[in-house]
Amino acid sequence: MTERDAPRALAHPEPEEIRLEGVLHALSDPLRFSIVRELADREVELACSDFVLPVTKSTTTHHFRVLRESGVVRQTYRGTAKMNGLRREELQALFPGLLDTLLTAAAAQESRLGQPTP
Repeated sequence: MTERDAPRALAHPEPEEIRLEGVLHALSDPLRFSIVRELADREVELACSDFVLPVTKSTTTHHFRVLRESGVVRQTYRGTAKMNGLRREELQALFPGLLDTLLTAAAAQESRLGQPTP
């Protein structure tokens, strides 16, 4: 196998390395939280290109990296696509109810304000 053929792997924190403050920081940005909401709603892995974000490609890459490095999402390559999946089970085990509470609160805010949370 040549270096070109080797699978590309991305660094992810192990569950014991995931910290609450890192997760909260990642979710505090409205754009990153919108990514998480879409992943939670769809319940499937999505490619970075599946998200329509109002920022440049480099800024999009930054937001996905923050989510990955905080332990909120797992990214894997499938061909040339970088797929993103929510680490729901791991987050639930580490911080019981946190993600569901935040998603419920965001839905309530959206309903109250009549507009989607960015």
